[in-house]
This record gives sequence, structure tokens and C-alpha cells, in this order.
Amino acid sequence: MTDNLTFSGHDTFHCRLFWLKKGYDYLSNEDKFKDDSGIELGVGRNMVNSIRFWLKSFGVVKNGNNINPLFKKLLDNNGWDPYLENEATLNLLHYELCANEHSSIYNLIFRELRKIKPEFTKQHFVNFVKDLDASQNKGILEKDFSVFLRTYSSKGDKSKEDNYSGLMTELSLIKVVGEDQKKAKRYRIENNNQDNIPVEILLYCIISNNNYNNSISFKSLYSDKKGIGNIFCFDQDKLENKLFDIAEKFEFVTYNSEAGIKELQFKSKPSALEILKLYYEE
Repeated sequence: MTDNLTFSGHDTFHCRLFWLKKGYDYLSNEDKFKDDSGIELGVGRNMVNSIRFWLKSFGVVKNGNNINPLFKKLLDNNGWDPYLENEATLNLLHYELCANEHSSIYNLIFRELRKIKPEFTKQHFVNFVKDLDASQNKGILEKDFSVFLRTYSSKGDKSKEDNYSGLMTELSLIKVVGEDQKKAKRYRIENNNQDNIPVEILLYCIISNNNYNNSISFKSLYSDKKGIGNIFCFDQDKLENKLFDIAEKFEFVTYNSEAGIKELQFKSKPSALEILKLYYEE
């Protein structure tokens, strides 16, 4: 049985660097999105719809216009990183985008497609989704893939200036590796900065996953739909090294790799936001 898949909603605009901050500030002033919101936001009307879409996709707002407490801590003017200057914040946003699944393409590509097709084209993505759900519209899927590229890659289909404004380009997760016989670009997902992701960011992602209890197998962390192994494209050995690092830094966590049983265990569990506070306020 296929999960409900959702595509489109962005009006073909990828998320620009300051859109989340713009949308957050707008809603924090108790404004509601309406026909003339673009005047205050400084964007066109169709971009207003896109900003709303990205606020939901990154989990900035949930259940209507309720602001997620995480983003109150991050994006407030006196917050931890309101202008997204820290690469760790981009990794955090990457996790939220993939885990929230308001737009299905991100979890599907990072969780599954990159494993089935280490080098893939836009058509591979379309065929992959159509195999999961034949009712999906080919044109919509192609537009979603284009937005995906412009969100993550600095070598998309439009001008260099437009593509560099994609929110996640600095993570360098997407590489153009060539063309197929039909001259379609082939892409590969690579995370060459696995070692640099702070353990606090990873621990936040683990604790915020409501599907986990106090004992979590390595297999779950590596392979689960919202597991950090999938979303951050970890090699198994590097993921295990990160789990050892987490256990070494935090006394309430242990990592057991003896007798073939690999498991992260919590003696106690603070809130996920407390972990982020340790990182951002150090």
C-alpha cells in the first residue's frame, strides 16, 4: 500500500533564501495570508502562495497558521539563526523538509530513488512515482522535479542568479554527473559533508521522531523513512561513528554495538529543543 503522495502547490517557485523568515515574520505579526499579502511581503501574488506552501513544507507552520515552536526559536529576530547563516541550520531544514512530507518528492528522492537509481534523470523520477501511483500527473511531477533541482542545486534549468537563490544549494547534495543517450541530465545524491553535521542536530532529529522509544536499533536509524541515515545519506560506518560521538558527548545516551546488537539507548530523554539550545547557545 502506497502512502498518500502530494505534489505541486509551489506555483513552480523554489524556496528562496529569505522566504521562510519573511513568512515567519508576517505570521508572527498576527497577519493572515490574503490577496494583498504580497505588498507587505514584497513579492508577487503567485509568490505569496508559494511562500505559504514552503512554510508548510518545512514545518514552520502546522495545523493552520500555528507556528512551530522550533521556528520561533530559530527565526525570531533574536532567535538562534534568523537569517540561516549557519550550515547546521540548513541541515536541520533539510531534515524537516524530508520528514514533514508536505511535499513528497524530497523524502522519496533521498529515501528511495537515490538507492534504486544512484544516477537518475527527471524521467527516472517520473517513472518511479508512476510505478507507486499511476494516477499522478506527468506534467506536475516534472515541474516538482524542476523545483527540487532549483531548491538544492546551483546548476538547474534557469539563470545562475536564480538558481543560486535556492535555499538548500549550500549543502551541495546534488551533483550533475553527465547525460543519458537522450541528452537528459543525470544526477547523483552525495553528502560529502557527513562528518560536519553537528551531533546536536542529529540528536534533535532522533528525539523529535515520535516513532522512536528509548531503545532504537541501528537498522532503524539507518533505514527508517524518517531515519537520519536515509535523510542525510549517511554511509553505515559514518553513521555509526556519529552515534558513538553522540554517546560520548551526552551522558544520558549510550550506543551498544556488542554481540551484533547495535542500538542507541536513552537513560533519560530531554526535549528535542533543549538539545538544539545546547548547540546554538554554546
